[in-house]
Amino acid sequence: MAEQDIRELDDELPREEDEQLDEENRLKPEFVKSVVDALDEGDEGRTYELVEPLHPADIADLLELLEPDRRRALASAITDLMTAEVITELNDYVREDMIEALPPEAVAEIAEQLDTDDAVQLIEDLEPADQRAILAEMEPEDRAAIENALSYPDETAGRLMQRELVAVPEHLTVGDLIDYLRDNDDLPTEFWEVFIVDHRHRPIGTCQLSWILRTPRHIALTDVMMRDQTLIPVDMDQEEVALRFQKYALISAAVVDEGGRLVGQLTVDDIVHIIQEEAGEDALLMSGAGEGDINEPIRDAYSARVRWLVANLGTALVASLIIAAFGAAIEQLVALAILMPIVASIGGNAGTQTMAVTVRAIATNQLTRSNTRRILWREMRVALLNGATVATLIGVATALIFTPLLGGVIALAVIINILTAGLAGVAVPVLFDRVGQDPAVASSVFVTMITDSMGFFAFLGLAVASGLVN
Repeated sequence: MAEQDIRELDDELPREEDEQLDEENRLKPEFVKSVVDALDEGDEGRTYELVEPLHPADIADLLELLEPDRRRALASAITDLMTAEVITELNDYVREDMIEALPPEAVAEIAEQLDTDDAVQLIEDLEPADQRAILAEMEPEDRAAIENALSYPDETAGRLMQRELVAVPEHLTVGDLIDYLRDNDDLPTEFWEVFIVDHRHRPIGTCQLSWILRTPRHIALTDVMMRDQTLIPVDMDQEEVALRFQKYALISAAVVDEGGRLVGQLTVDDIVHIIQEEAGEDALLMSGAGEGDINEPIRDAYSARVRWLVANLGTALVASLIIAAFGAAIEQLVALAILMPIVASIGGNAGTQTMAVTVRAIATNQLTRSNTRRILWREMRVALLNGATVATLIGVATALIFTPLLGGVIALAVIINILTAGLAGVAVPVLFDRVGQDPAVASSVFVTMITDSMGFFAFLGLAVASGLVN
């Protein structure tokens, strides 16, 4: 009978999940609508019944899909389901909105359930007064750990690291370590390796749990531990931390202070979020779209985008002035006005391609001072091949439709502009990097200005020089 009940339960689970999630593991619109309808009707019991089967990550997704007022109503209806796991899965803006709606003691209770790094992420973006109110409600030990983390600059290893780790002195044997792990109730519930430290609390090696379980008890830890380890300085930028994890295939790594003492650890689950965040940030910065978060307040989104549009307006005037300088030539040959956008558009696309490759290479440390010339020469050769191919196509087509001379002019102009695009696509991001600025920040604005200006100047200048117009 019990086996039959289990089979029936297994049969029901997929159907229940299918009512909520589609084949791509996203909440179905009809399910979201049913929750909204229950909220609008004030039926908290029905709301709870609908949401209760969801995974914490799906509850977070549901909250993000709702308008602010309905988010608060949903949180009120499912109070005991609003666990720390749900809060940490929320988008930054949504989480901040939800936290501000909760009393300080409720936020403190949630924070105390989290690892230090997650607790810091929970409250770091709040107003100082709100932070102090929440910290005042926490246990002294937890409060001290979070205050220490908040003392480090944002997006550094010190801000991201977990204080919860297992570290033991170097004189222990494997048996001593196993007894310690079994008898100590204050250890973290989840960990992958044990850090071995000297008398000054400096890490000298690590032992994975698999090694400890497979090694005889009498063996000294110093005989089985791995001495080569990647140590992360507490002030290292999170992007550099992510690169080290990727380069050395790390699962976790020790974080050390200025004196080399062990103060925390970073784990790969934190790094995955950093890699995703940095990749999205670079893509958005290249377009001048700010953070690009759909939950970002309208005023912040406007402020982030408009300044680059204004800058783009200024750079566009440069291209317009070049066109104006050749106004008489354009009046004589209308074909020039027809073909000008083609030259500028092809150059702009070529510049964007090269710029994207360059920004990624800088972000992943593939492009450094030692190989900048080689990368520049490589991209110029690619640009020359691309230019020759596109120039041949547009030149032949223009010659057939208009005149052979105009076909030759536009072909040469395309080659010149694509070569310029290749040069600018490398030089602009590298220049940003050399002066200590993020190379992704609106590089496209300047690359587009260069390619548009050069495209118009080359095409119209060659048209005049060739005698097509007076």
